[in-house]
Amino acid sequence: MKKNEIPYKIYLDEQEMPKQWYNVRADMEKKPAPLLNPATLGPMTAEELAPVFCRELVEQELDNTNAYIDIPEEIQEYYKMYRPSPLVRAYRLEEKLQTPAKIYYKFEGNNTSGSHKLNSAIAQAYYAKKQGLTGVTTETGAGQWGTALSMACAYFGLDCDVYMVKVSYEQKPFRREVMRTYGAKVTPSPSMTTEVGKKILAEHPDTTGSLGCAISEAVESAVTREGYRYVLGSVLNQVLLHQSVIGLEAKAAMDKYGVVADIIIGCAGGGSNLGGLISPFMGEMLRGERDYRFIAVEPASCPSLTRGKYVYDFCDTGMVTPLAKMYTLGSGFIPSANHAGGLRYHGMSPVVSELFHQGLMEARSVEQTAVFEAAELFARVEGILPAPESAHAIRVAMDEALHCKETGEEKTILFGLTGTGYFDMLAYEKFNDGIMNDYIPSDKDLEQGFAGIPKIPQNQ
Repeated sequence: MKKNEIPYKIYLDEQEMPKQWYNVRADMEKKPAPLLNPATLGPMTAEELAPVFCRELVEQELDNTNAYIDIPEEIQEYYKMYRPSPLVRAYRLEEKLQTPAKIYYKFEGNNTSGSHKLNSAIAQAYYAKKQGLTGVTTETGAGQWGTALSMACAYFGLDCDVYMVKVSYEQKPFRREVMRTYGAKVTPSPSMTTEVGKKILAEHPDTTGSLGCAISEAVESAVTREGYRYVLGSVLNQVLLHQSVIGLEAKAAMDKYGVVADIIIGCAGGGSNLGGLISPFMGEMLRGERDYRFIAVEPASCPSLTRGKYVYDFCDTGMVTPLAKMYTLGSGFIPSANHAGGLRYHGMSPVVSELFHQGLMEARSVEQTAVFEAAELFARVEGILPAPESAHAIRVAMDEALHCKETGEEKTILFGLTGTGYFDMLAYEKFNDGIMNDYIPSDKDLEQGFAGIPKIPQNQ
């Protein structure tokens, strides 16, 4: 590093950590469409959501007006165990690519869960404990969310029941065992422990599962037991709110050194890390203060933004959740068993979907062999083994940096490195052995999922 240049890692001190979450919906002129009650097709009320979610989380879910919401001091104290997380200048990657672009990444993998998911897990467990609940239920794809929630529940003395997508349950046994170490009960989904799981298995006996299936089981498990509520690690407004600490810290660190991003990139499955990273920057753009390019990166095998429909759909395969207006492949769409388990979801956050629909951000889909090529190059030059989900953002960040090399533009690129890949070695093994395949669903495949989208007036 040359004298007077930006340090490799920019750290905030504890006093500079965010004391409030940022709610980007407050600055959106056109708000995300409300959740609908599938029985009445009217907007979901707080009373209707209360049997499923914690009371204060319901308030956050429905809040479209308050730009900033205080982070309770107890949550701040838990955040200090692993936050603030570093903003890193990727000097070695820039040198390897021979690009004039400046590349930064916000690293969220410096906790035992290995990802950004702990930011919302602590908040949701805190509100469950405050309400006097016995425990919570949830789903998990790759396992980062389940791991984070099991940690948070251990902190607050709550029971934690996790329905883990079957393909990830089998591919990532060590992630499963971390959850169990923290006291969680982990069930492969779909399972025979719920009525909706039995129904899904009867219709698709050989299914590898999906986040939509696991959500159905977790919701059923919560609403049929006294003292339990359901919590979700992505998609919902409340989750994007909690994850705004990522973008708030990243912006504060960049402001500290006078750095302004031109392009901001995040992987996109349900939208939690992407929404959290871009929120404060998007707020600036919505208020007319600054322009950015935002790029959402999704797997070509599960292309909800790039090939989905913007309609009301169920958030789960069993059709027991409220209807959300989002980019979706249909709640019955079962993605291929690709190795980015955290991105295998049929829909996208209503907030992210509305921003994309308004043309405020771009979306790109990438194939998994290209993703792992980028992941290995990044690991070799930057020293961090990235999660397959995070590597989607790395792939496009590298592509943009190489474009700068071609054009000579000196763009500043920021991407989210949401987690580490040390529990994903089966995927790396398949890539290194040359037996990893790319799968892109055909139009016919997608039509099967679209056929199950609810035929309601709002979708006409």
